[in-house]
Amino acid sequence: MSKIEVNKLQTLTGHNDCIYALVEGCDPRYFYTGAGDGMVVAWDLDHPKNGKLIARLPHSVYALATDPLRNLLFIGHNFEGINVIDLNESKEIWSLKLTDKAIFDIKVFGDEAYIGTGDGVLIVVNINTKTVKKHIKLSLKSIRVMSVAKEKRQLAIGLSDHTVKILDLSNDFHPIANMAEHTNSVFALSFSPDESMLVSAGRDARLKFWDTTDYSLQETIVAHMYAINYLYFREDGNLLVTCSMDKSIKIWDAGEKKLLKVIDKARNAGHGTSINKVIWSSYHGHVISVSDDRTISIWQIEEN
Repeated sequence: MSKIEVNKLQTLTGHNDCIYALVEGCDPRYFYTGAGDGMVVAWDLDHPKNGKLIARLPHSVYALATDPLRNLLFIGHNFEGINVIDLNESKEIWSLKLTDKAIFDIKVFGDEAYIGTGDGVLIVVNINTKTVKKHIKLSLKSIRVMSVAKEKRQLAIGLSDHTVKILDLSNDFHPIANMAEHTNSVFALSFSPDESMLVSAGRDARLKFWDTTDYSLQETIVAHMYAINYLYFREDGNLLVTCSMDKSIKIWDAGEKKLLKVIDKARNAGHGTSINKVIWSSYHGHVISVSDDRTISIWQIEEN
């Protein structure tokens, strides 16, 4: 089993409220953050200190998604809808009013954007025509997180009704599976890069590993002290990172399903409050985390 060494490279500031949204750019040298202050900021991993404001909205931003095909950034504007930024020009090019609820996640696949709302509705938007294609009512509770398996053409959705639902993107969003093993809201969800595994987590502080051939539960791990807010695979699928309300980041061996490293304030000068999102950047393999403490941390992760 690998030994993990952690080195904190940067602490970035600039947001005036809790940071809720984080996404890797179409060009992975860049990443984007969104916060309770309504600001969306672009960051350059080669020059990380110089954040660039690219949008300022009147409500909190919980959700960001990139569209590599068109070099766009989708912003989930709470109680409104989506705002779309052309990343070549760093300016808004269109927006759609969609909902008077919170928008917790957005995913882009092909010519469609999937918007998950606080009233359990999945809104499907055609990006080319800029129109709503479909509303799918999945629950009375919030859609919190989504993950797309591009080869399988499946959409996994984690909800506050404690379930994970799988929809078939090649068959008009037909339901494939409904997994009800969590005992509280599902906040974190990701297919492995090879799409053989789905990992879910949430307020019950458990990591659950599912086999995507039949969506059978393979293993449950008590992974954190409090809610797991997000999880993300490294590009090769071997390692997994989780972040939690317990103020820690954890690195896991995805195959062995074993904890390899804990990153926290005491050991690594980590975040002082809840960590809301974490990504494993494909640019230099850095881990990036954002927190209620209004800071962004960039971590160098070395395997020995």
